[in-house]
Amino acid sequence: MTMAEKGALRQRRTVLEDEWARRVPQLLAAGRRGAGPGTRGPAVRTEVSDSWARSLATVDPQVQCAPPGAASARWAGSPLRGPVTELAEEIGGIAEDAGFVAAVTDETGTILWTCGGRVMRRRAERVNFAPGGRWDEGAMGTNALSLALRTGRPSTVFSAEHLVAALHGWVCYCAPIHAPDGRVLGVLDLSTTWDRSHPLALPTVRGLTSAIEAGLRDATPEHPPAAPPEALALHCLGPSRVTRGGVALHLPPRQLEILTLLALEPGGHTPERLRDLLYGDRPVSASTFKAEMSHLRRALDGAVATRRYALTAPVECDAVRVLRALDRGDIATALAEYRGPLLPTSEAPGVAAWRSHLEVVVREAVLAATAPEHALRYGELAPYDTAVHEHALRLMGPRDARRGIAASRLGAALRM
Repeated sequence: MTMAEKGALRQRRTVLEDEWARRVPQLLAAGRRGAGPGTRGPAVRTEVSDSWARSLATVDPQVQCAPPGAASARWAGSPLRGPVTELAEEIGGIAEDAGFVAAVTDETGTILWTCGGRVMRRRAERVNFAPGGRWDEGAMGTNALSLALRTGRPSTVFSAEHLVAALHGWVCYCAPIHAPDGRVLGVLDLSTTWDRSHPLALPTVRGLTSAIEAGLRDATPEHPPAAPPEALALHCLGPSRVTRGGVALHLPPRQLEILTLLALEPGGHTPERLRDLLYGDRPVSASTFKAEMSHLRRALDGAVATRRYALTAPVECDAVRVLRALDRGDIATALAEYRGPLLPTSEAPGVAAWRSHLEVVVREAVLAATAPEHALRYGELAPYDTAVHEHALRLMGPRDARRGIAASRLGAALRM
């Protein structure tokens, strides 16, 4: 690193320290008053400033080290153990040669494994950057591990971008580790002192993470599952019901809404997005929302991912089948599945939006079709839709015995 680069690093650190000293107390005071975080300044990245504001509800910026947790049992049963162990020599060599300490966490942010040179590991242990230390945002505030877990993307946090003052001497480079099904299983982190910051550190973490993910894909379970999971079927068009292995599963309306939203979006939702889709602007507490998610997770035997809410077991959903059928131009199948509006009594904004979308795409497909039976079938569900009945009549010949059905429906609709 050149003298100019070192000088730029020192200047950046000084600016961040000044911003931290000015704005973190303001954010803390605003939180105590119940006010917002205030105007963001240009020196701190938005994701860092937002994380500061969230973290101050649970983390004291003057805390000296991460809270302890259990690591040995977690590591023994972790799917990351095999791939990380295979790469341990390579990771350890990189960390020791570059003056870094490496760490692997699980999906909760609990450190499971570390390696590196003796000096750096001792420094890291002072802040409990060691197996068992908890580094999620709720436990240790803004840091690269917590941001990577939250966003599912690689992250760097430099010096005073950390919420906790004891970490201002550090720079951390982190990337999430994804399972073959897309779930975030944990993160890989390389950390060192701020004056050793290097532009190749983050690409190195990404490369090592990709190698771990390749090991996960290649791994096979030692013991196959005793039986395949029971199929979950969701009927949310018209009269709603949920079955598992053919047996009815009784879910309250709110959990049925959540299950429907997750089934319609296989990639899942962030907690913030899902909460908005359920409640909109209604003043519903975070604890109420989390309780609903916990109840649903238990009802589905844990088949809901915890960081980014997504279903981790296959679900057969009639609304999804309708959309797939329309994508391939199979209107007959779509109408056979479309037995009515999506969760018709639900007022959740996300459900209402999907309900409207399904109604529009099905109706437009019917009006574009040249087979009268499609309009007749849809007309049963939309008795007041004059355009559908008129379309059915236009498609039927004068001797078609079904004309009376369409004509009767059209007359009734016009009289309403």
